[in-house]
Amino acid sequence: MASTKAFIFASFLLLLSLFVNAFAEPKTNHSTLGPHCTSNPPSLNASSGAGHVEKLGSLNSYVTGSPKSKHAIILASDVYGYEAPNLRKLADKYAAAGFFVAVPDFFHGEPFDPNNTNRPKDAWLNDHRPEKAFEEAKPLIKDLKHKGFSAVGAAGFCWGAKLVIELAKLKNFVQATAILHPSFVTLDDIKEVKVPLAIFGAELDKQYPPELIKQFEEVLHSHKIGYFAKIYAGVKHGFTIRYDVLGGVSYERAMEAQMDLLKWFIKHVK
Repeated sequence: MASTKAFIFASFLLLLSLFVNAFAEPKTNHSTLGPHCTSNPPSLNASSGAGHVEKLGSLNSYVTGSPKSKHAIILASDVYGYEAPNLRKLADKYAAAGFFVAVPDFFHGEPFDPNNTNRPKDAWLNDHRPEKAFEEAKPLIKDLKHKGFSAVGAAGFCWGAKLVIELAKLKNFVQATAILHPSFVTLDDIKEVKVPLAIFGAELDKQYPPELIKQFEEVLHSHKIGYFAKIYAGVKHGFTIRYDVLGGVSYERAMEAQMDLLKWFIKHVK
């Protein structure tokens, strides 16, 4: 009899554990950068793009589009910063759609350099936390509003996703946000979001797998926050701006995601 009760109790504990784990955040380390965050680095080019660099708030920023527009978008880069040609090309694309687009240099001229063995990833990251960049983004956005932009959206790629999530926690500060193959973002962060949020996930992203993106989506739905969430098949972390320019799956999915992001901002910012 005692052994039967022990078996039943053990079975109950097992079922309880399975139930809890089903709703728990996948066990990945979101306090640092994942293995794909620094892979396939771009060839940085300070003269790339159709725009120019000017000061916004306290930050040098690549800007493109008409300053007469009333609608602005901020693109927060991954660890390789604001001189990445594909990121500037994306900014130019959105400028052609009628937005004024800013890509701030949150790294103050010091993006991550994978070839600098004297400053490995974690050492670089200690000096360039996205939480610090969030504090620098606030006066930049205030500067945009002072210049007459009535609506502002913000999108963050990998490293930049965390600072955008912090902006999303502020009510009525920006009109819409988006995170693309994010880093540092947790389920608790998503629970604090107060403005519309789009989430772009990669099917093969080990740091933010589809099941975690699904949990983010469920939180936004339960909190009645406007959202868009999509998993892009066959691609890894970083695909939206570190795709193969010669074509293939990564290029196709990147163009698809970039168009989805544009539609999101047209809906909520323009």
